[in-house]
Amino acid sequence: MPKDVKKLLARHSQLTHSKMKKVLSHKQRNADDWFQNTLMIEDCSTPFRYKRRKRYRDLENARVDLTYYPTTESVAGIEMDVMKVVRIKRS
Repeated sequence: MPKDVKKLLARHSQLTHSKMKKVLSHKQRNADDWFQNTLMIEDCSTPFRYKRRKRYRDLENARVDLTYYPTTESVAGIEMDVMKVVRIKRS
């Protein structure tokens, strides 16, 4: 595990690090000068989300390393579980 990931995990107890996860779906859309990215990972029904200033390369069918924490979002009055990505790297 890289040094910077170990530091993040040591500082924040809720963070989770996953390696070599296969991306089934990757969608990008504009949201107020940012690109909202949503990933669906194999064997997981919860979406993984992160924002970037520029478009990111397509990650569909790629393997990625993710550092994330669970959170909830309200969509049309319904609470949804999502994973907030802090760090993503193509494996």
